[in-house]
Amino acid sequence: MTQTMVPTAEAMPTQQRNALEMRGISKRFPLVQANQSVDFSVRWGEVHALVGENGAGKSTLMKILYGIQRPDAGEIWIDGVKQTFRDPHDAIALGIGMVHQNFTLVEPFSVVENVILGHEPRAPLGLDMARARREVEALIQQFEFQLDPGSRVEDLPVGLRQKVEILKALYRRARILILDEPTAVLTPQETDDLFRFLREYAAQGNAAVFISHKLLEVIQVSDRISVMRDGRMIGTIPTPGATLPQIARMMVGREVELKVEKGPAHPGEAVLEVSHLTVAHAREKPHVLDVSFAVRAGEIVGIAGVQGNGQSELVEALTGLTPYTGEVRYLGRSLDHGGARRVRRAGVSHIPEDRNQRGLVMDFSCAENLILGDHNEPPYAEPSGFLNDEVIEQTARRRIEAFDIRPRSTTLSANRFSGGNAQKIIVARELSRNPRLLIAAQPTRGIDIGATEFVHEQIVRARDQGVGVLLVSADLGEIMALSDRILVMYEGQIVGELPAQEATEEKLGLLMAGVKA
Repeated sequence: MTQTMVPTAEAMPTQQRNALEMRGISKRFPLVQANQSVDFSVRWGEVHALVGENGAGKSTLMKILYGIQRPDAGEIWIDGVKQTFRDPHDAIALGIGMVHQNFTLVEPFSVVENVILGHEPRAPLGLDMARARREVEALIQQFEFQLDPGSRVEDLPVGLRQKVEILKALYRRARILILDEPTAVLTPQETDDLFRFLREYAAQGNAAVFISHKLLEVIQVSDRISVMRDGRMIGTIPTPGATLPQIARMMVGREVELKVEKGPAHPGEAVLEVSHLTVAHAREKPHVLDVSFAVRAGEIVGIAGVQGNGQSELVEALTGLTPYTGEVRYLGRSLDHGGARRVRRAGVSHIPEDRNQRGLVMDFSCAENLILGDHNEPPYAEPSGFLNDEVIEQTARRRIEAFDIRPRSTTLSANRFSGGNAQKIIVARELSRNPRLLIAAQPTRGIDIGATEFVHEQIVRARDQGVGVLLVSADLGEIMALSDRILVMYEGQIVGELPAQEATEEKLGLLMAGVKA
């Protein structure tokens, strides 16, 4: 690499020339047609949003563009020239960069070391680290990233780690940048900073593909929006004049209620009381430190925060999955670290943040998953210890119908359901138990708009029926839409509490970044 500045398209009439064209792209996997004759183009100088429900084909299309997968049919043109990609190295050589949702950084390495890894500048006797630092510093200055090139990645917050991932692509002279759900782990302020970068990057004559399920952000940052559904390209519309209902309708194929409808809460007695709870493993900094709060019947208490600030460990402690110090009381009674089964018997239901690892047994049938956790209790288990298959089947059919789980099969294994319907299995199981407390961790992560709408309705309905709800979500929009009270966690502690009607993205974002009121 001999130049640090990101190149721009030469003699380019802005918003006219295509940076990339994908023509008639098709890709089939054994059980699904992921892409069917997809046409997709992005112009130089624009931020182009690509949206669609889970399974719509977005990720497959971008993997093909980045050389991770090969299409069964179709053509790829970069800046007017037809290209064939054997692997990502070919894509990178043509100026395509991709920032994945899950970062691929070596945490003990410095910013500079991570950026140049695999593309190190050489000197006669080894690596030319002085040159590497100069080039990385030039990129940092060009895009006004607030980064120290010598900082260790393990010491950086999530927002700065993402900038390191972007720098990796820019260092390789990316002119077309693909960002996959880039705001999923950012504070509102960090999101604004990312959008500023994207606009500046595009204004310099480059092109960006922005993949997101947050439609309001899509409208804020993009110039055009392409919508995919069921492996096909439904259409491309200019962002000016586009509306959220219009985009949602294109994605789902029907009208979608984007706003959560809920009346005022009517809180009752405390169903959960947490006092001075601390979660710490041997020789490690506490994941949760001296946390105290309460959840009352008939209210939703949301916990906001950038992922990785102790929310997961807090949920694991409250559901009996990990040891803690302090006290947790359900309906006034301490369970004294009784474990997950005792917590469940106390009337606590749990929607785990990872449905595949903690919420479902993927090889079990839908019917078996719908009674999981209560399978050793009457009426599902006989006194002899055998399962009552007839009761399990009847229960499953009722829950499948009530929660609109599709396909309506009791025998299909969980791994055969889409993400949204797999999540519905968990929601159906947990809410059908008539719990007194629902702990919902990332309840709509990785599911589409239609399923999200349904899950939100069920959570609000549970609240209105007198269930206390503890909602933990990295989606600030979800927290603000559902919660009656909002707590904010930062580095394992609760650093603020706001009534929902007083919460703004700016206030919550500052708290999420550790700026106390």
